[in-house]
Amino acid sequence: MTQQGVCWTADQVLALAPDSASRTAGRRLGTAGPWSETGSSVEGTVWGLCKGSGTTAYRTVVDLADASAPAFRCSCPSRKAPCKHALGLLLLWSAGDRAVPRGEAPEWAEQWSAERRTRTERRRGPDDAGARRGAADPEAARRRAERRAERVTAGAAELEQRLTDLLRGGLASAERSGHGLWEETAARMVDAQAPGLASRVRELGALPGTGPGWPVRLLEECALLHLLGRGWLRRELLPEGLAATVRSRVGLPAPADGPPVRDRWLVLAQYDTTDGRLTTRRVWLYGTDSGRTALLLSYGAAGRAPELALPVGLALDAELSGYPGAGQPRVALGERFAAPAPTPVRPAGTTTARALAGYGEALRDDPWLDSVPVTLGRVIPAPDGDGWQLADADQDTALPLTPAARSRPGLWRLVALSGGAPVRVFGECGHQGFTPLAAWPEGPGEAVPLC
Repeated sequence: MTQQGVCWTADQVLALAPDSASRTAGRRLGTAGPWSETGSSVEGTVWGLCKGSGTTAYRTVVDLADASAPAFRCSCPSRKAPCKHALGLLLLWSAGDRAVPRGEAPEWAEQWSAERRTRTERRRGPDDAGARRGAADPEAARRRAERRAERVTAGAAELEQRLTDLLRGGLASAERSGHGLWEETAARMVDAQAPGLASRVRELGALPGTGPGWPVRLLEECALLHLLGRGWLRRELLPEGLAATVRSRVGLPAPADGPPVRDRWLVLAQYDTTDGRLTTRRVWLYGTDSGRTALLLSYGAAGRAPELALPVGLALDAELSGYPGAGQPRVALGERFAAPAPTPVRPAGTTTARALAGYGEALRDDPWLDSVPVTLGRVIPAPDGDGWQLADADQDTALPLTPAARSRPGLWRLVALSGGAPVRVFGECGHQGFTPLAAWPEGPGEAVPLC
């Protein structure tokens, strides 16, 4: 099926799902049975009526005019975006014109689509008044930044003292004191306007009593938190790149000020994580000309999917600007010049040994880095005792899969794709192992999402 020059597959549709439950429910609705009055327009609108539990069918409409940022509307009570009805409609649409024929959109679908596009164009226009307000008093902005830095410094000093007290009293005291002490400390870091420190403190609070070896893990995390606090307190002595990384890890915002890089960015993977307060969407991109791997982050309130959604396996002609920080892969999405389209390009692969060495090198620029993006060239998924590993087909080396990867359905998709033969796998390589996110067969074939 081609829409706006873009071929969508079922995997690309399901990559938009906010969670696994929506993905499963969407599959059940991706057949013609529950649908009526479906259609699609050349402008990129897809619509239909879905039979629900009540007497009135749900009105579902999707706007794909900008395939890099599809929008969804459904009359069902779900707060997820896209909901299961929007996913089901898109799955039906991806089957071809026979399932969802071309036609004129009904008034309710056309009205919503037109209003949304009008709002989008207004947001993209220059906000001269806002720009003038932001630049009106640079001295006031400098004073605000100084006051925040003073609060962060006070918070980092307090955190250092609390870590010192913990180590003097022994790590066993962390289990006896319970989670309340850590939440109190995290709240103090929030008051100090250091959300990055608060987040790491909460992670510390979740470690005591979590099974064999938790004191070792707690000590390691305390050391990293101590290193971050000391890095902030002595940031004037650090190289600029590392100082920018410390500011970012502490939680101070910074604009994406890197020079724009235009490329055809292949969407490698997209997945969401949530901490109960915020949903974070991570989108990995690969520059088909530059060979650069970049990360887009998008956020949504708890229970709601972030707005940005990109179809995995397609390439987006766009500009990206990097954020400050040594080795920082995060970027901001700038101007988009065309809708995502298929590309035969795949990221270049490396060996498992080189992947581990690359992670070690990245830690010099960012000691708090959990993982780095890596594409493994020729690996075979194989069981390893109670776990799994990716064995290098050409060398006697392997990478273990992370515990999270072993519990995902994507592992079995990877095993089925391989069938014992080498495959190319993109994922995140870190201290816990490798998390596969997408894979390609040895010969011709499209990317297979694994998350």
